[in-house]
Amino acid sequence: MHPNPTTTALGIGGEALFANPLRTLLSTLGVIIGVASLVAVLSLGDGMQAAARSQAERLTGVQTVMLTPKTTEQVDGVWVPVRNYPVFSPDDAAEALTATGARGMSLVVSAGLTIDNPGTNRRRAATVSGVLSRADQFHALELADGRFFTDAEAERGAPVIVLSHKLAEELAPDRDPRRIVGSLVRIDGTTLTVLGTLAAYEGETASAAYVPFVTAPKVFPAVTAPRPTTMMLRAPSIEAVEALRNAAEDWAAQRFATRLRKIEIQTQKMRLAQTEQGILIFKIFMGAIAGISLVVGGVGIMNVLLASVTERTREIGVRKALGARGRDVLLQFLAESVAISGAGSAIGVLLGISGAFLVTAIIRVQAHAPFFHAGFSWSTVLVAVASSVVVGLVFGMYPALRASRMSPIDAIRHE
Repeated sequence: MHPNPTTTALGIGGEALFANPLRTLLSTLGVIIGVASLVAVLSLGDGMQAAARSQAERLTGVQTVMLTPKTTEQVDGVWVPVRNYPVFSPDDAAEALTATGARGMSLVVSAGLTIDNPGTNRRRAATVSGVLSRADQFHALELADGRFFTDAEAERGAPVIVLSHKLAEELAPDRDPRRIVGSLVRIDGTTLTVLGTLAAYEGETASAAYVPFVTAPKVFPAVTAPRPTTMMLRAPSIEAVEALRNAAEDWAAQRFATRLRKIEIQTQKMRLAQTEQGILIFKIFMGAIAGISLVVGGVGIMNVLLASVTERTREIGVRKALGARGRDVLLQFLAESVAISGAGSAIGVLLGISGAFLVTAIIRVQAHAPFFHAGFSWSTVLVAVASSVVVGLVFGMYPALRASRMSPIDAIRHE
């Protein structure tokens, strides 16, 4: 039984690699570095994308659809007040929640007011917002001390308030926000109990306070026109935002009919799209740099194979004289090239993943970013391995063709 020429060619190629382990190792270094860099960059990019989505969902309301009444409009280049604009009520919010299939809803009405703390004789201006009972969860408001108001307190319009960290610090004794919880503050003659304070966040500049939605009219100054109320609906996922926006528009059209044009429906999905586009550009740019390492590795493979072809010229001549076809020799050297790049890619994938997880671990500690993790996906591995195999084939083709086209007689005579 005659051996298969293809199997013979692959076997000879493998033996040649093992016969020169140091040369083989050196020729794989470029591929190892290139693949490791590519995998690390893609893993870090995937991790950044996941972290950006997570933070956007938690902090920016990117899953939120906002319905805001228009209080002014431009007519012939002049801004004029809008009359009879819709004012959303808690019943409207509950109806919209059911009709649109949103995961959650909230109402917000705000005004700039002055808050007094009789205990310290301090007064501060702040934006006071009337919100529903679970607004802390909906708006990702993190409590530092105390609690948010309950459903019962919200429904009966209890005189309670929650302060932002900056406002609590400015009103509290000794500027200690913890000491103001349970104290009484006044807004335009109305006394309210401080239930809790919010956690500080980086870049906090504004003073804010939150009262139950039903309590807001009691502390807000009287106005001639109803205060505009913003309704917020939360989608189950970022991908469902557009569908929720359409459902909200259908509900508003049915509920307010001809006054629909006086409602502005907005989403913040564009902010996430811009962030993800920036991350994609980063991945492409850094991936291109990593690809240069792969090309350098391919040049190294080509040089090693050219040297191997020169050293084994007589061997090639003997093989062809004994009946080996040109394509068998071609396959032999291509197999060597792909084997070198394949081995380099396997090692590079392991090093790249390890490096990405190490870098993200350092970032989590140094940047206090517990949400940042390296992203691992089989598509990353597939891209890296496929790239290395293509490099092996492309840069191994010239030495393989050179070997396959040798004349058996001239090759055997070669010294």
